[in-house]
Amino acid sequence: MRTLESKVAIVTGGGGVLGSGFCKELARKGAKVAVLSLQEEKAEKVASEIRNNGGVAIGLSCNVLDIENVKEIDKIIFNAFGSYDILINAAGGNHPKGTTTKETFELSDLEKMDSNLTTFYDLEVVAFNSVFQLNFTGTLIPSQIFSKRMIGRKGATIINISSMSARCPMTKVPAYSAAKAAIDNFTQWLAVHMASAGIRVNAIAPGFFLTEQNQSLLTNEDGSLTERSSKIISHTPMRKFGVPEDLLGTLIYLCDNNASGFVTGVVIPVDGGFMAYSGV
Repeated sequence: MRTLESKVAIVTGGGGVLGSGFCKELARKGAKVAVLSLQEEKAEKVASEIRNNGGVAIGLSCNVLDIENVKEIDKIIFNAFGSYDILINAAGGNHPKGTTTKETFELSDLEKMDSNLTTFYDLEVVAFNSVFQLNFTGTLIPSQIFSKRMIGRKGATIINISSMSARCPMTKVPAYSAAKAAIDNFTQWLAVHMASAGIRVNAIAPGFFLTEQNQSLLTNEDGSLTERSSKIISHTPMRKFGVPEDLLGTLIYLCDNNASGFVTGVVIPVDGGFMAYSGV
């Protein structure tokens, strides 16, 4: 059922594993899709696949941290499709220098015998800022620029991408966790702020999915699961990682004004029960 017929959707991070899945599903439901990615070839690859399957899409290179670039992209999309109905802020990621080697600090780490060891004291402020900017500022700027053309349009909606780490910070990734916690807070703030303008704002908090960004953390070189992966699976009642398709039902629910027209300011976990499980 093409529940999003005549809608126009913009997806930042549209060339990624999760973002590309969002783009294809939005198109399958009838929306015209602007696929945005830092790398133009990734964006165009997704857009081309959508067009080959009978959908309508354009792929564009977009730096979500560059206000002037986003403004130029806004003009291009508006000239191609007109005003927008849906914005998916899926651009994000982590930085290795904002990540600790160990889950917990040990006194012996102060001796720093291992040159490959990154402790809390070795984390770089520049890396923290990079992660925060990509995840939070990279959501703020597109929301500011693209939402102007969404004001007053029936069913207009913004969907941000949160994380399990926002509510319960994962070990090793303090920068990413802090940035995603900011996304949760911003989602609620923006939902209140834009309610009278007719724009709903919600977020999806994916559980653990194997993607390009986290593959090195969750799998060994031979493809087997790491110790960290085993912990994740043991704390996920459904005993598996998610696949991108697991997010699509929630995505379309939040995009469809007939289904979620009175839903705003929520963060929906899609996590196989991870947040519900205490571990005992």
